[in-house]
Amino acid sequence: MLYAAHFALAVLACYLAAQVLARSGRLGSGWAWHSPRVAIVCWQFVGLALGLSAIGLPISLGLAPYGQGTGSALRSLAGDLFGGGNLPPGLGVTHLGLVGIGVGVGVVLLGSTARSLLGALRAQRRHRDLLTLVARDDPAAPGALVLDHPSAAAYCLPGVRPQVVVSAGTLSLLDRAQLAAVLSHERAHADERHDLVLLPFTALCRALPGVRWVRAAHDAVALLVEMRADDKARRLHADGPLAAALLRFASAGARVTPAGALGVADGEIDARVQRLLAARRPGRLPGATALALATALVTLPVSLFLH
Repeated sequence: MLYAAHFALAVLACYLAAQVLARSGRLGSGWAWHSPRVAIVCWQFVGLALGLSAIGLPISLGLAPYGQGTGSALRSLAGDLFGGGNLPPGLGVTHLGLVGIGVGVGVVLLGSTARSLLGALRAQRRHRDLLTLVARDDPAAPGALVLDHPSAAAYCLPGVRPQVVVSAGTLSLLDRAQLAAVLSHERAHADERHDLVLLPFTALCRALPGVRWVRAAHDAVALLVEMRADDKARRLHADGPLAAALLRFASAGARVTPAGALGVADGEIDARVQRLLAARRPGRLPGATALALATALVTLPVSLFLH
């Protein structure tokens, strides 16, 4: 039961860490507001720790009669079931059912991740095929494809061969400096594969559609991803052009971002503009502390499975 208690503690710690991370990313004074890259890594560690703990908790309860660590007990159970050994006294149908629940949780999480990935790949492939038919090159948007559409749109279609796409409406909406900042923002999405950063959280929302804090976690990471791309763009083009471009997108009304893509106007535009124009930059200590705690959090279930 000691290992089950540790897994239960890890689940609780993951929930609390998610609440703290979400709050840090929402508030203008939060450290994640100014260190989105570190916050993204923390979210990934917390998500991994939560998944492993959710799998390990019922398994450790079911394997309690072995009196061993979770990993050792799993190996012993496999040997007893498939090697002709005898199950330990006290291990009955209920215990095996708990092990089955833990394995089922793992299958659901992996299956949800696979479905989310395949769905995104299909959507990206369809849109990429469409772009070959309707998009064009334009010297006003170097390195990007242009769609003849009046609505404001600028997005990255990620993948092995990522493609940045803007609409004709965007070309008429932004000046040269603003457009260059937007293109850099979208290239940052492609370079850092932010679609893969979001994938586990999209899969978790698919697996647990009715859990509000899971959706909040997804939204928090999605906003952090946009902030991270903002930071990459501001290094090349300063804060003003990108902030002005975001405000123009906000005032343009309808914006188009197809499934499987990452758009410059996704996320909370007002909050991102406020962040770009804010002068305050906190030190690195809060982010480093959070990263250390997140690392310790993911280490706990991993060590329990290895024991």
